[in-house]
Amino acid sequence: MKRKVIMAVKLVLPFVGIGISFLLYYLIDNNGKQKLTDHPYYLIFVSAVGGVILLEEVIGLFVPALKKRILHKAPFLTGVIIFMALLNTVTSKTTLLPTLYFPSLDRIIGLLVENCGFLLENIADSLGLLATGFAWGAVVGFFTGLALGYFKPVAYWLTPITKVIGPIPTTAWIPLALSTFPTTHGANVFLIAFAVWFPVTLMTSSGIQSISNVNFEVSRTLGASTLYQIIHVAIPAAMPSIFLGVFYGTVSSFATLMAVEMNGNSSGIGWYISWQKSVMLYDGVYAGLIIIALICSLTLTILFKVRDRVLTWQKGVIKW
Repeated sequence: MKRKVIMAVKLVLPFVGIGISFLLYYLIDNNGKQKLTDHPYYLIFVSAVGGVILLEEVIGLFVPALKKRILHKAPFLTGVIIFMALLNTVTSKTTLLPTLYFPSLDRIIGLLVENCGFLLENIADSLGLLATGFAWGAVVGFFTGLALGYFKPVAYWLTPITKVIGPIPTTAWIPLALSTFPTTHGANVFLIAFAVWFPVTLMTSSGIQSISNVNFEVSRTLGASTLYQIIHVAIPAAMPSIFLGVFYGTVSSFATLMAVEMNGNSSGIGWYISWQKSVMLYDGVYAGLIIIALICSLTLTILFKVRDRVLTWQKGVIKW
């Protein structure tokens, strides 16, 4: 009986948080300094979240696994909702924080809704640039790491060079890249590729070098060619390290994307954030930060799903 009461309380908690949001929104007057929006976007957003939670709880009555997940996340979701309610109250109802730099959640969510089309265009530009640079960096990094890890003569000549240029921050290459490449787009692709190249190279070579020589000796004794050893011994055994390099490269690529788009680009989320900051519209700055955080988180989630599918024997070893 006690367990059922606790479960019921957990399921109700998010809606208590939503109720608190409505009370704070309507019972406390605005400070008069925040720009008013056409609609109560914050309350609409919270209500939509409540609708999704309610739908999941109803489905959870028939799906035990979903119900278990909801019960686990309900207190955290409640905390997030209450935090947002307090943040919106502080920014829109009081003068504790400078209005210019801390817009209300109504303004931020409203901007995301009202400028949806323009933001989607910039998201598409950013994703196109990111995908191009990431693909080049991952492919070149994989083959460079493979050469360094498997072929000792290559490692003898290239390892010192890699150790020197690899750790240099990508942003330090911006002036050289902009003066070397004929277009800004080409320079930006190179910089993102460089940010991905080094961690993929490092982890790939490290993964191959950590493989026991016994594996190669046995395959060689059985008549395996060099190509066969690379494809069927070196790469599969080094796959966990390769994925780690890809994860590190992904994070570096997003950081580099923001840096290059804020320097000379005319589109993209990084450019949008810089532009909004220059015209002192910080609701746009926060909206851009939210977008890039969601995209980065979604990308890493997908990569972890792929990793768990490819490396089934290591599923759950590294969690995201």
